Amino acid sequence: MSDTLISLKNVCVHIGAKVALHDVNLAIKSGEIVTVVGPNGSGKSTLLRTLVSAIKPTGGQITRMPNLRIGYVPQKLHIDPTLPLTVRRFLSLPRRVNDAVAEKALNDAGAGDLGKRQMTGLSGGQFQRVLLARALLNDPHILILDEATQGLDQPGSADFYAQIAQVRQNFGCAVLMVSHELHVVMAASDRVICLNGHICCEGAPEIVASAPEYRALFGSGTQGALALYRHEHSHTHDETCAHDHAQSHHNENSHDNSEATL
Repeated sequence: MSDTLISLKNVCVHIGAKVALHDVNLAIKSGEIVTVVGPNGSGKSTLLRTLVSAIKPTGGQITRMPNLRIGYVPQKLHIDPTLPLTVRRFLSLPRRVNDAVAEKALNDAGAGDLGKRQMTGLSGGQFQRVLLARALLNDPHILILDEATQGLDQPGSADFYAQIAQVRQNFGCAVLMVSHELHVVMAASDRVICLNGHICCEGAPEIVASAPEYRALFGSGTQGALALYRHEHSHTHDETCAHDHAQSHHNENSHDNSEATL
Protein backbone atom coordinates (compact mmCIF):
# COMPACT_ATOMS: atom_id res chain seq x y z
CA MET A 1 0.00 0.00 0.00
CA SER A 2 1.40 3.41 -0.95
CA ASP A 3 2.15 5.90 1.81
CA THR A 4 1.53 8.84 -0.55
CA LEU A 5 -1.27 11.04 0.78
CA ILE A 6 -1.54 13.52 -2.06
CA SER A 7 0.33 14.00 -5.32
CA LEU A 8 0.42 16.63 -8.06
CA LYS A 9 1.43 15.89 -11.64
CA ASN A 10 2.17 18.76 -14.03
CA VAL A 11 -0.26 21.02 -12.17
CA CYS A 12 -0.83 24.54 -13.48
CA VAL A 13 -2.89 27.31 -11.91
CA HIS A 14 -3.92 30.56 -13.58
CA ILE A 15 -5.18 33.51 -11.54
CA GLY A 16 -6.82 35.70 -14.11
CA ALA A 17 -4.23 36.28 -16.82
CA LYS A 18 -1.33 35.43 -14.51
CA VAL A 19 0.28 32.00 -14.41
CA ALA A 20 0.59 31.44 -10.67
CA LEU A 21 1.89 27.85 -10.87
CA HIS A 22 3.14 25.78 -13.77
CA ASP A 23 4.29 22.19 -14.17
CA VAL A 24 4.31 21.44 -10.44
CA ASN A 25 5.11 17.84 -9.55
CA LEU A 26 4.88 17.01 -5.87
CA ALA A 27 4.05 14.11 -3.54
CA ILE A 28 3.44 14.27 0.22
CA LYS A 29 4.00 11.06 2.15
CA SER A 30 2.65 10.00 5.50
CA GLY A 31 4.50 11.33 8.53
CA GLU A 32 6.92 13.72 6.82
CA ILE A 33 7.34 17.43 7.52
CA VAL A 34 7.64 19.39 4.29
CA THR A 35 8.32 23.13 4.13
CA VAL A 36 7.61 25.29 1.09
CA VAL A 37 9.80 28.37 0.77
CA GLY A 38 9.90 31.05 -1.88
CA PRO A 39 9.84 34.82 -2.43
CA ASN A 40 6.69 36.92 -2.29
CA GLY A 41 4.41 36.17 -5.22
CA SER A 42 5.98 32.76 -5.84
CA GLY A 43 2.68 30.87 -5.50
CA LYS A 44 3.14 29.37 -2.03
CA SER A 45 -0.35 30.15 -0.73
CA THR A 46 -1.81 29.33 -4.15
CA LEU A 47 -0.21 25.89 -3.91
CA LEU A 48 -1.70 25.23 -0.47
CA ARG A 49 -5.14 26.47 -1.51
CA THR A 50 -4.98 24.20 -4.54
CA LEU A 51 -4.13 21.24 -2.33
CA VAL A 52 -7.17 21.86 -0.11
CA SER A 53 -9.42 22.32 -3.18
CA ALA A 54 -10.03 26.03 -2.57
CA ILE A 55 -8.56 26.71 -6.03
CA LYS A 56 -9.14 24.51 -9.04
CA PRO A 57 -6.07 23.84 -11.19
CA THR A 58 -6.25 24.81 -14.85
CA GLY A 59 -4.10 21.87 -15.88
CA GLY A 60 -2.48 18.72 -14.58
CA GLN A 61 -3.71 16.12 -12.14
CA ILE A 62 -4.14 15.94 -8.36
CA THR A 63 -4.48 12.53 -6.73
CA ARG A 64 -5.56 12.19 -3.10
CA MET A 65 -5.63 9.11 -0.92
CA PRO A 66 -9.25 7.87 -0.57
CA ASN A 67 -11.00 9.53 2.39
CA LEU A 68 -8.03 11.81 2.98
CA ARG A 69 -8.54 14.04 6.02
CA ILE A 70 -6.87 17.45 5.84
CA GLY A 71 -6.39 19.88 8.71
CA TYR A 72 -5.82 23.45 7.50
CA VAL A 73 -4.49 26.43 9.45
CA PRO A 74 -5.02 29.58 7.32
CA GLN A 75 -2.68 32.52 7.05
CA LYS A 76 -5.23 34.84 8.64
CA LEU A 77 -8.69 34.63 10.13
CA HIS A 78 -10.77 37.72 10.79
CA ILE A 79 -13.37 37.66 13.56
CA ASP A 80 -15.56 40.68 14.15
CA PRO A 81 -14.30 42.21 17.42
CA THR A 82 -17.88 42.89 18.55
CA LEU A 83 -18.88 39.23 18.19
CA PRO A 84 -19.12 37.38 21.52
CA LEU A 85 -17.56 34.01 20.72
CA THR A 86 -15.81 31.68 23.12
CA VAL A 87 -13.06 29.32 22.02
CA ARG A 88 -15.29 26.35 22.78
CA ARG A 89 -18.11 27.76 20.65
CA PHE A 90 -15.66 28.56 17.84
CA LEU A 91 -14.60 24.93 17.69
CA SER A 92 -18.24 23.95 17.08
CA LEU A 93 -18.62 26.16 14.01
CA PRO A 94 -19.95 25.22 11.53
CA ARG A 95 -20.44 21.67 12.87
CA ARG A 96 -20.92 20.93 16.52
CA VAL A 97 -18.28 18.79 18.23
CA ASN A 98 -18.71 17.17 21.62
CA ASP A 99 -16.82 18.34 24.68
CA ALA A 100 -14.41 15.39 24.76
CA VAL A 101 -13.30 15.95 21.14
CA ALA A 102 -12.92 19.70 21.67
CA GLU A 103 -10.95 19.22 24.88
CA LYS A 104 -8.59 16.74 23.25
CA ALA A 105 -7.97 19.04 20.28
CA LEU A 106 -7.20 21.98 22.57
CA ASN A 107 -4.82 19.86 24.65
CA ASP A 108 -3.09 18.54 21.51
CA ALA A 109 -2.61 22.14 20.34
CA GLY A 110 -1.23 23.29 23.69
CA ALA A 111 -4.34 25.38 24.36
CA GLY A 112 -6.08 23.24 26.95
CA ASP A 113 -6.91 26.14 29.29
CA LEU A 114 -8.46 28.45 26.69
CA GLY A 115 -11.89 26.87 26.15
CA LYS A 116 -13.86 29.53 28.06
CA ARG A 117 -11.90 32.51 26.75
CA GLN A 118 -13.30 34.95 24.20
CA MET A 119 -11.69 34.61 20.77
CA THR A 120 -11.22 38.38 20.52
CA GLY A 121 -9.32 38.43 23.82
CA LEU A 122 -6.63 35.96 22.80
CA SER A 123 -3.01 36.86 22.13
CA GLY A 124 -1.56 36.11 18.71
CA GLY A 125 0.07 32.90 19.90
CA GLN A 126 -3.07 31.72 21.67
CA PHE A 127 -5.18 32.48 18.61
CA GLN A 128 -2.91 30.38 16.39
CA ARG A 129 -3.06 27.46 18.82
CA VAL A 130 -6.85 27.61 18.73
CA LEU A 131 -6.74 27.55 14.92
CA LEU A 132 -4.41 24.55 15.21
CA ALA A 133 -6.87 22.85 17.58
CA ARG A 134 -9.66 23.38 15.05
CA ALA A 135 -7.50 21.82 12.34
CA LEU A 136 -6.93 18.77 14.55
CA LEU A 137 -10.61 18.10 15.23
CA ASN A 138 -10.94 15.56 12.43
CA ASP A 139 -7.71 13.67 13.25
CA PRO A 140 -6.05 14.71 9.96
CA HIS A 141 -3.77 12.59 7.81
CA ILE A 142 -2.05 15.80 6.73
CA LEU A 143 -1.80 19.15 8.50
CA ILE A 144 -1.37 22.16 6.20
CA LEU A 145 -0.22 25.50 7.60
CA ASP A 146 0.01 28.75 5.65
CA GLU A 147 2.37 31.21 7.38
CA ALA A 148 0.93 30.07 10.72
CA THR A 149 3.38 32.09 12.82
CA GLN A 150 2.97 35.37 10.95
CA GLY A 151 2.92 38.19 13.48
CA LEU A 152 4.37 36.15 16.35
CA ASP A 153 7.66 37.04 18.00
CA GLN A 154 10.61 34.67 17.79
CA PRO A 155 9.93 32.80 21.08
CA GLY A 156 6.26 32.47 20.11
CA SER A 157 7.19 31.06 16.72
CA ALA A 158 9.65 28.61 18.24
CA ASP A 159 7.03 27.39 20.72
CA PHE A 160 4.48 26.95 17.95
CA TYR A 161 6.86 24.93 15.77
CA ALA A 162 7.73 22.76 18.78
CA GLN A 163 4.00 22.12 19.18
CA ILE A 164 3.75 21.16 15.50
CA ALA A 165 6.56 18.64 15.94
CA GLN A 166 4.69 17.19 18.92
CA VAL A 167 1.48 16.98 16.86
CA ARG A 168 3.32 15.08 14.14
CA GLN A 169 4.61 12.65 16.75
CA ASN A 170 1.23 12.18 18.42
CA PHE A 171 -0.90 11.95 15.28
CA GLY A 172 1.58 10.41 12.86
CA CYS A 173 0.32 12.92 10.31
CA ALA A 174 2.24 14.61 7.54
CA VAL A 175 2.86 18.34 7.91
CA LEU A 176 3.07 20.73 4.96
CA MET A 177 3.82 24.33 5.82
CA VAL A 178 4.76 27.64 4.28
CA SER A 179 6.93 30.08 6.21
CA HIS A 180 9.36 32.94 5.75
CA GLU A 181 11.34 31.91 8.84
CA LEU A 182 13.79 29.96 6.76
CA HIS A 183 16.34 28.84 9.32
CA VAL A 184 13.73 27.61 11.81
CA VAL A 185 11.39 25.77 9.47
CA MET A 186 14.19 24.29 7.41
CA ALA A 187 15.82 22.92 10.53
CA ALA A 188 12.51 21.33 11.53
CA SER A 189 11.79 19.85 8.10
CA ASP A 190 12.44 16.49 6.54
CA ARG A 191 12.17 18.01 3.07
CA VAL A 192 12.23 21.55 1.70
CA ILE A 193 10.62 22.68 -1.56
CA CYS A 194 11.84 25.91 -3.12
CA LEU A 195 8.99 27.41 -5.15
CA ASN A 196 8.96 30.27 -7.61
CA GLY A 197 5.96 29.58 -9.83
CA HIS A 198 7.41 26.11 -10.28
CA ILE A 199 9.58 23.90 -8.09
CA CYS A 200 13.14 25.20 -8.48
CA CYS A 201 14.72 22.57 -6.25
CA GLU A 202 13.77 20.26 -3.42
CA GLY A 203 15.31 17.80 -1.01
CA ALA A 204 16.81 17.63 2.48
CA PRO A 205 17.42 21.07 4.05
CA GLU A 206 21.20 20.83 3.67
CA ILE A 207 20.87 20.07 -0.04
CA VAL A 208 18.41 22.87 -0.77
CA ALA A 209 20.33 25.45 1.29
CA SER A 210 23.41 24.86 -0.84
CA ALA A 211 21.57 24.76 -4.18
CA PRO A 212 22.32 27.59 -6.64
CA GLU A 213 18.58 28.05 -7.27
CA TYR A 214 17.91 28.58 -3.55
CA ARG A 215 20.83 30.97 -3.11
CA ALA A 216 19.74 32.95 -6.16
CA LEU A 217 16.45 33.64 -4.40
CA PHE A 218 17.54 34.02 -0.77
CA GLY A 219 21.30 34.59 -0.78
CA SER A 220 23.82 32.52 1.12
CA GLY A 221 23.24 33.98 4.59
CA THR A 222 20.64 31.38 5.53
CA GLN A 223 23.21 28.62 5.19
CA GLY A 224 24.96 29.92 8.29
CA ALA A 225 21.71 30.03 10.24
CA LEU A 226 20.90 26.51 9.14
CA ALA A 227 24.26 25.29 10.44
CA LEU A 228 23.24 26.39 13.92
CA TYR A 229 20.43 23.84 13.87
CA ARG A 230 21.84 20.97 11.84
CA HIS A 231 25.21 19.36 11.52
CA GLU A 232 26.73 20.22 8.18
CA HIS A 233 27.14 17.39 5.69
CA SER A 234 28.77 17.25 2.29
CA HIS A 235 26.11 16.97 -0.36
CA THR A 236 25.98 17.55 -4.06
CA HIS A 237 23.06 19.07 -5.87
CA ASP A 238 22.71 18.36 -9.55
CA GLU A 239 19.23 19.67 -10.21
CA THR A 240 19.02 22.51 -12.69
CA CYS A 241 16.53 25.25 -13.28
CA ALA A 242 16.31 26.93 -16.63
CA HIS A 243 13.89 29.67 -15.60
CA ASP A 244 14.78 33.27 -14.93
CA HIS A 245 14.12 34.40 -11.37
CA ALA A 246 15.16 38.00 -11.86
CA GLN A 247 11.56 39.16 -11.79
CA SER A 248 10.56 37.07 -8.79
CA HIS A 249 10.77 39.72 -6.10
CA HIS A 250 7.39 41.33 -6.53
CA ASN A 251 4.50 41.66 -4.12
CA GLU A 252 2.10 38.82 -3.63
CA ASN A 253 -1.25 39.27 -5.29
CA SER A 254 -4.48 38.99 -3.39
CA HIS A 255 -4.79 35.30 -4.14
CA ASP A 256 -1.36 34.53 -2.71
CA ASN A 257 -2.03 36.44 0.51
CA SER A 258 -5.40 34.97 1.24
CA GLU A 259 -7.47 35.83 4.27
CA ALA A 260 -10.24 33.63 5.60
CA THR A 261 -13.22 35.45 7.09
CA LEU A 262 -15.70 34.25 9.66
